Amino acid sequence: MLAVYFDCPGGPENLYVKEVMKPQPGEGEVLVKVSASAVNRADIVQRRGKYPPPKGASDILGLEAAGSVAGLGPGCKGRWKIGDAVMTLLSGGGQAEYVTVPEGYLMPIPNDMTFIQAAAIPEAWLTAFQLLHFVGKIQKGERVLIHAGASGVGLAAIQLVRLAKAVPIVTAGTQEKLKAAANAGAAAGFNYKSEDFSEKVLEFTQGAGVDLILDCVGGSYWEKNLSCLSTDGRWIVYGLLGGGEVHGDLFARLLSKRGSIHTSLLRSRDKEAIIFKMLFFLQYKERLVKAFTEDVLPYFSRGASPHLATLIDSIYPLHEIAEAHRLMEENKNIGKIVIEMPA
Repeated sequence: MLAVYFDCPGGPENLYVKEVMKPQPGEGEVLVKVSASAVNRADIVQRRGKYPPPKGASDILGLEAAGSVAGLGPGCKGRWKIGDAVMTLLSGGGQAEYVTVPEGYLMPIPNDMTFIQAAAIPEAWLTAFQLLHFVGKIQKGERVLIHAGASGVGLAAIQLVRLAKAVPIVTAGTQEKLKAAANAGAAAGFNYKSEDFSEKVLEFTQGAGVDLILDCVGGSYWEKNLSCLSTDGRWIVYGLLGGGEVHGDLFARLLSKRGSIHTSLLRSRDKEAIIFKMLFFLQYKERLVKAFTEDVLPYFSRGASPHLATLIDSIYPLHEIAEAHRLMEENKNIGKIVIEMPA
């Protein structure tokens, strides 16, 4: 099969497509013929050599895929049959013509959705759903600050906050991105490059601040995040685009607000540590996929109210994977960058 590959860490120019062995499904696994995948920040960092895949996972890039069931491994429980249209979250391997997946990670693709549209769902939407519900325990009426509001996760989070009857507030770096966030349902949006978002958030909330922060930036935002965090608020860090160092009295300020910090990474690095931890991780992902399939996926169907939708920035054929990476590195995309497999 064809797959994205790089021989040594570096820039997008190191990426190329080569022929590798097609994987075979193991116990409880399904073989998926991939029609579309997508590019994520983790792919960029892995290509640079700074984010290795978990032990036992494919070293091929790609954390999500949409396609059709092409084979069933021993021990599968009959949830899927050959030809079923499915999408899935992965620990790696999505940017290839075939990938193997534990059957509990698969989700059905709604009848009126294309593979291209479906490929934009798993990583961004499951990440946002996990942050809001499994980690943040979002409640009706709460105010949620979402950084990188026009990213895949950001646009998903806006819609999921609305679905939870809460209030989404975003930051972004351009007016075009703020407009996209507003179109997705953001109640307010602030340009972090030209204004102090913490002051604007406090002004918008009439001094109350936000109950929940989804933060993929990290260190460089810590003071402003704490300034606009409400008493008893929750601050969830799931990325470190702004670095991991904090200089200042973070804990005293956090304590004064009775605030809490949570961290989350959906792609595990150490699931091989002990059998119990591996089983817990697998069960966690299966519970997450099951909850999302039951509680959120029906709202993607045409005619559903409220209606959820993916926003796709661009579509690249597999052999143009380097260009797709360059676009993400330039931070110009609004929504998902999708990779289409050869017909």
